[in-house]
Amino acid sequence: MTQVDDGVRPSTADGSLAGPMLELSGITGGYGSTTVLRDVSLSVPGGSVVALLGPNGAGKSTTMRMASGLLRPQHGRVMLEGKDVTRATPSRRARVGICHVMEGRSIFPSLTVRENLRLQAPRHSSMSDVLDRTEQVFPQLALRRKQIAGTLSGGEQQMLALMRAYLSNPRVVLVDEASLGLAPVLVDQIFDFLAQIARDGVSLLIVEQYAERVLAIATTAYLLNQGSVVHCGPAQDLDEEQVFALYAQ
Repeated sequence: MTQVDDGVRPSTADGSLAGPMLELSGITGGYGSTTVLRDVSLSVPGGSVVALLGPNGAGKSTTMRMASGLLRPQHGRVMLEGKDVTRATPSRRARVGICHVMEGRSIFPSLTVRENLRLQAPRHSSMSDVLDRTEQVFPQLALRRKQIAGTLSGGEQQMLALMRAYLSNPRVVLVDEASLGLAPVLVDQIFDFLAQIARDGVSLLIVEQYAERVLAIATTAYLLNQGSVVHCGPAQDLDEEQVFALYAQ
């Protein structure tokens, strides 16, 4: 995978790149007059995986929408590699390296798999290269390239949505509930894919229902509850039981 980068940054002891790739600072806001997030701050270091966990309604998806620009905060800032993108549109943030894989398998269901892949890839990419890269990570999608995307299985649709995180060469990928509603064998494939792009040096912020799975590949974990950060620390210091205990506090 070709990693987009404007320069060389020093590495930390764990192999991640020094300095935050994505940073949310003092984010407060929500939907209209309804405040969902209250002074939320988090940091995704370069080349790292960060887990964002919390009970239903904690504000996890809202946080992701603030990061990608689908929502604009009432207060606070969103920074990408030290540059303020708080007022940048979602399309602008996508162009400078933020890839948001939203909950709900965000694909074009009436288009073919091939057409979806073409839309996800950079303009200069050849279709043969796009299909080759697809075959490397999700071979079944390459085999189904002529199939209408809406007729794929739920797992295949999620794989197709995740291909944007591979084809667009992002700096940071926001993954919201990628395993939702999938069989365990497909969850394994999804997490194998996420671990692979992390090894390629892409930064990841992951919202996930299976806490143990994301903690296994994450370096840092944030827990949200009722719109506020209630815990931040090394992912290896938490297990699923401890996560649920923190939810209850």
